[in-house]
Amino acid sequence: MKLDISDIANDFPAYRVAVIVASDLAIPAERPAAFDDEIAQRSITARERWAGFELSEIPGIAVWRKAYKQFGIKKTSYRCSVERLIKNALAVRELPAINPFVDAYNAVSLTHVFPAGADDLDHVTGDLAFRYARDSDSFIALGRADEGEDPPKPGEVVYADGAKVLCRRWNWYQDHRSPVSAATRRAVLTIQDNGEGDLPAAVDDAVGLIGTWCGGRCSVAYASAAEPCAELSISS
Repeated sequence: MKLDISDIANDFPAYRVAVIVASDLAIPAERPAAFDDEIAQRSITARERWAGFELSEIPGIAVWRKAYKQFGIKKTSYRCSVERLIKNALAVRELPAINPFVDAYNAVSLTHVFPAGADDLDHVTGDLAFRYARDSDSFIALGRADEGEDPPKPGEVVYADGAKVLCRRWNWYQDHRSPVSAATRRAVLTIQDNGEGDLPAAVDDAVGLIGTWCGGRCSVAYASAAEPCAELSISS
């Protein structure tokens, strides 16, 4: 399996993505109390770090607002995933307890100010790509399956596998067909950098949290404008 960003690399030369493949996962059904405490502290740290800042002034958010405008997203209701996390932290709304794997990458996203998202590898088809939308693209929003297809707009950047869009508007909203759950044994996690922040530090943080709370082992690959295709190490 590979991940390819070549379709968008020329238009977004600062873009770089880390791809973490996590195997042998044993995701608890509930978040352990010690992890609750760590996440609560991370939320406090984020509030203290960004207190007094407008969201548009936070470097890791500003670069994504600019990127969204570049591919035609102007509505304020469409913001990258990390902006929503930071906004909630500043409003003293804690990270939701979804499952420890999802909670781990949300904690990493909040701490390092990078969008992050993951999919169950057993529900992913073929290769992965961050690319521009196509007329044939299929997308059904997570939690809104009863509403049916909601395909991306022309010119929209999407994250897709060989059969469907995994996430619309680059890193805004996930498809309902491949979320990570307590039953997931293999997952693919992306952490996305658009020119601000320490991506390797975020990767190390994610690998550590996954190992501690989900029992997984991880392999890591990177894609960038200079090397737009990343080969992923996938075990059965």
